[in-house]
Amino acid sequence: MTMTALGEPCVLLKLGEIILKGRNREVFEQRLRANIKYALKDYQVDIRQRHGVVALFLPEGTGVEIAEAVAARVSEVPGIVLVHLAWRVAKDPSVVTKAALELVRDTPEVARRARFAVRSRRRDKRFPLRSSELDRLVGGELHDAYGLPVDLSHPELTVSIEVDRDEVFLYTNGRPGQGGLPVGSSGRGLVLMSGGIDSPVAAYRMMRRGLRVDFLHFSGIPFTTSESIYKAYALVRRLDAFQGKSRLWVVPFGKAQQSIRASGQDRLAMIAQRRLMLKTAAEVARRHKASALITGDSLGQVSSQTMANIVAQESAVDLPILRPLIGLDKAEVIAEARRIGTLEISELPDEDCCTLLAARNPELAAKIEDLKLIERRLDAEELASQLADSIQAYKLDA
Repeated sequence: MTMTALGEPCVLLKLGEIILKGRNREVFEQRLRANIKYALKDYQVDIRQRHGVVALFLPEGTGVEIAEAVAARVSEVPGIVLVHLAWRVAKDPSVVTKAALELVRDTPEVARRARFAVRSRRRDKRFPLRSSELDRLVGGELHDAYGLPVDLSHPELTVSIEVDRDEVFLYTNGRPGQGGLPVGSSGRGLVLMSGGIDSPVAAYRMMRRGLRVDFLHFSGIPFTTSESIYKAYALVRRLDAFQGKSRLWVVPFGKAQQSIRASGQDRLAMIAQRRLMLKTAAEVARRHKASALITGDSLGQVSSQTMANIVAQESAVDLPILRPLIGLDKAEVIAEARRIGTLEISELPDEDCCTLLAARNPELAAKIEDLKLIERRLDAEELASQLADSIQAYKLDA
């Protein structure tokens, strides 16, 4: 396909949930445009909002390869449902028809005589043809030129035409976006980030609900190597594609674990550790103005995630704890981790700090009073404050 026949490439972004926000819609749209601008900071793009569609205009003469790269990058920005690589042409029915013929000419669907449909939308009512008339005009030309059968109910190829204020957009396909809400539109949270499969998926799910998240990783140092830190860093790097400006902090937790083990409560050690992690995370969240903690807990998945033990952990802090995976099974979490690109990183070997306190017969229904007794021995509130003081920041590469 040539740019001469098809005009200039651009990218159209279709919104979903945002358009239902009523009087608050503009706030969400402003946040989304800011996120798009940041995600595309390495490209020259003119962002224009039009009736539930965001159009990304590229400099004149931009090649289709750049437009495709822009489409791929912006498809990772939450708040967008569909991303279309489109073509801008003049608002002239004959020009639109020629462009449509050129657009589909070399497609596999034409080669195999696929069933097709034309779907037009006329946002500018000054255009001389109604949507149905434009459908028939373009569809007739495509049928005559390529012998394609029309199927308005279940087409294999759909040619979409959108008549806008200053131009007409044409496209045939699109890639799915992330959906959800723009990151930053729902506040800020802190993710307890392990090196496993669950917590990165939990982080992604909350970003998709508009929460900007920071990340806190507990390392077993000095009793483990730095491998888990490298994994956490790599996971945050991948998740940063969905929000940008991510922050990772690491807590050297090994000596605190040693103190818990010395308490002699082997069956309760894991839950006591989890409560101390939550207390430390709550203190970090307070200092960095996060309103909630986020974990990758899934009900009944491991001993620390029985209902009784979740309740025992919940009581450790006043801050809300969000558990977006609570009702998912492992197969569902793995499938989502694969889709968002974190699974391969999570499966790399490392020394997880939690294994240092793994008991042979862990408690399945911890009593809060027993845990508080351990915490009084440890002076857990002061220890959590000291751990929050000891965090190390890991800056992501620009």
